[in-house]
Amino acid sequence: MTRQVPELSLKSFTQGGDAERARFSDALMAGLQDYGFIILKDHNVPVGLLNRAYGLAEQVFAQPEAQKRRHAKGLRGYTPFGVEHAKDNPHADLKEFWQIGREPRPDLAEDLPPNVWPDGAPEFKATFSALFAGLDETGRLLLRALAPRLGLEEDYFDPLVADGTSILRVLHYPPIPGDADPECVRSAAHEDINFITILVAAKGAGLQLLDRDGTWLPVETAQSNLIVDSGDMLQRLTNGVIPSTTHRVVNPEGPNVSRYSMPFFLHPTSATSLEVLPSCVGQGAKFPPITAGEFLDERLKAIGLTK
Repeated sequence: MTRQVPELSLKSFTQGGDAERARFSDALMAGLQDYGFIILKDHNVPVGLLNRAYGLAEQVFAQPEAQKRRHAKGLRGYTPFGVEHAKDNPHADLKEFWQIGREPRPDLAEDLPPNVWPDGAPEFKATFSALFAGLDETGRLLLRALAPRLGLEEDYFDPLVADGTSILRVLHYPPIPGDADPECVRSAAHEDINFITILVAAKGAGLQLLDRDGTWLPVETAQSNLIVDSGDMLQRLTNGVIPSTTHRVVNPEGPNVSRYSMPFFLHPTSATSLEVLPSCVGQGAKFPPITAGEFLDERLKAIGLTK
């Protein structure tokens, strides 16, 4: 029997009774432990918003290269094709992207950089600000569902992520260039850095997870659904009780066309400790203590986004 990433309904947690909420929490925990991924339907992000976001992504990435590069401002705004690479992999990924974060506010402890918005797309800011807010709320709901399964109060993660350094990345994988290095793929095998990633189901196939038996398993679902995976920060915090799972985006086997994707990387605040939770220590902590900010800095250097 072919293994398939489990599909869960968020409404069963947000609108269900105690028993239904508990079943959702159990299924979420089991899915992340068994696959590292789950598919989320009946979520709180309007499908119309997702569709608008994809239309604007296509519009912005179709702009001339020089126009896009004017918005290359580091970790916010535009990152050109071929800059990022997977950790411990010297070959650049075949992608370009736009990153949007939490807007700086005077009351935030974080020193956040301002967002950078593209020219010629007046709806981009409002659309992606709304998408950021919706996915941010989804992430907090998922952490609320997981917390009791880790021996924590349901609201344990709320203050850690409410003003965290989360990032919404709008990705474009262009058609594979004829002169591309054969060692390069759209996104080489990697694990995510953060607590959890919420991925708007992509326009185009290619996402695969490394299953527990060492085979690559395609992750596909309707464009109205969200795909959720657990990252390295959650793996460290839980001592591997919730593992991060290796995944990749392979080059197209069929028509050589663009692929668009929008992952939301849910991060805690930089000061959050990733020391193993007491409930997860077991026979001993597998990871030394580190803050989320320190860990993020290490990984951003390892993938070529900072020096």
